Amino acid sequence: MPDLLKSVEDGVMKLTFNRPEAMNALSRDMLTGFQDALNEAAESRDIGCVVVRGAGEKAFCAGGDVKSMAAGRDQNKTYEDKVHDIRIRMQVSELLHEMGKPTIAMVNGVAAGAGLSIALAADMRFVGKSARMTTAFAKVGFSGDFGSHYFLHKLVGTAKAREFYFTAEILNAEQIEKLGLANRVIEDDKLDSETMAFAKKLAAGPRVAWWHVKKNMKVAEEGTLAEALDSEAARMIRTGETEDHKEAARAFVEKRAPVFKGY
Repeated sequence: MPDLLKSVEDGVMKLTFNRPEAMNALSRDMLTGFQDALNEAAESRDIGCVVVRGAGEKAFCAGGDVKSMAAGRDQNKTYEDKVHDIRIRMQVSELLHEMGKPTIAMVNGVAAGAGLSIALAADMRFVGKSARMTTAFAKVGFSGDFGSHYFLHKLVGTAKAREFYFTAEILNAEQIEKLGLANRVIEDDKLDSETMAFAKKLAAGPRVAWWHVKKNMKVAEEGTLAEALDSEAARMIRTGETEDHKEAARAFVEKRAPVFKGY
């Protein structure tokens, strides 16, 4: 079986980390497949939403493969080559966060280390009641990667983010929800069905508008108020020119649900 499973249903691409025997730890093949699939989703007009989950019930993703690290792979590479390689692999976080489509991390079980980073990179996190989250990096003497410093401090504030890095505290679902790291906490046996139902609603929505929403959010996260207002103004005019907007306006007048076409 491949380390990454991919399926598409009703405009939703579901990507599954498929190493349950290793808590879905990230292998090279898994990351390569993950990046290829995210690029495909970003470029495809047939995909309206992306959902990421882990195989099995114990883990979303336990992060990097520590056994492989202990084996000392890449010992012959230079420091610069190693930095380049890991930076390329970390593009998956950029893709999840910045592609012009909604992305959802379906957190079933443990999200640790780079697995937590990937969950935080998604637009939303739907979390099972048995879920656990931890930075984990300190436990193996690492500083952290895949964007977790960026995402965690924006979601919980810099003081809490530093605390979680220094302590590697394991957060349960109640703590995850209280801190705002989960959009929804769902019973484990309903996590897949409820997440996919939500994702399909997004995929059936105004996809051009979603693209511009993501661009607006990036400006809001990184820019000034004036830049955010400029972006909103331009993108409101652009989305107002779409057939989806015109269809929604007609549907409002006719008191029916709109049927979006994605243009």
